[in-house]
Amino acid sequence: MSQSPLPRLGFIGAGRLARCLALSFSRAGYPVTAVASRSAVSAGRLAGQIGHCAVFDDPQQVVDAADIVFLAVPDDSIGTSAHTLRFIPDRAAGPRGKALVHCSGASPVELLAPARDQGAAIGGFHPLYLFSGDLADLERIAGCSVTIEADGVLKDELTALAVALRCHPLSIPPGGRMLYHAAAHYAASFALCSLAECVALWRTLGFAEDDALRALLPMLSGTIETARDKGLPNALAGPVSRGDTGVVRKQLALLEGLGGDHAALYGLLTRRAVELAERRATPPAAIEAIAQTVEESLSRSLNQAAAGASVK
Repeated sequence: MSQSPLPRLGFIGAGRLARCLALSFSRAGYPVTAVASRSAVSAGRLAGQIGHCAVFDDPQQVVDAADIVFLAVPDDSIGTSAHTLRFIPDRAAGPRGKALVHCSGASPVELLAPARDQGAAIGGFHPLYLFSGDLADLERIAGCSVTIEADGVLKDELTALAVALRCHPLSIPPGGRMLYHAAAHYAASFALCSLAECVALWRTLGFAEDDALRALLPMLSGTIETARDKGLPNALAGPVSRGDTGVVRKQLALLEGLGGDHAALYGLLTRRAVELAERRATPPAAIEAIAQTVEESLSRSLNQAAAGASVK
């Protein structure tokens, strides 16, 4: 029996990520043959959008009907799911065989070891994208990166799948997913947290949140575009980029006076701004003066926080 040029794909889970991947793969010509989910309604809706895709109550039936099974379930369920699935070696499948792939950015691929012990290939396929659940995801995901952890034939097939999404494949070594995922928060949730800090500070000046976001989002968008075009150091703006120690000192003093952790957060982020400024034409003496100012403020802020904690 000749092996199909494209692997049959199956999905366990029918949430936002699964919907985008399954529909995108199907549009790219890949056979998406089976889906199962805790929500029969979600699974049925997804299969109906794909066509020629079976809906199953039992995830094991997805394994039986597909070559590569994507485990698109919450992180806490990955290991449990892997332990319940059975993989029977298929000699007719040739070098491809069966594969189980999870879509988590944080969980180790080793959680899928029960499948590997039964002869299946295992891997990770994590799109660096915030899924909205809307059909617009199918277009917006283009240009994003997909982080892949796999070996051999499976790595090649997952790389081809990333390219089919019009995404850039990244390779990550075993054991690196937790650090990778933690760091990625700075480009997603923590960017929102920075906006929330600005909104909170501006609220003390009488700005409404809607007005603040209307002002801030175009600036954030411009910063991102500049970083894309010119790199991080050349996108840096503000007093650190200009070597303006006086402004940094006055802003830190003002934030220290507000109490809380406002000055500490500003100081810690300014540390990173100093590192970026060192990579561009900012005068070294100014950078050194700013760095010293920041460390002095952080010492005061952190000592104050520690003293407050001891009192409690």
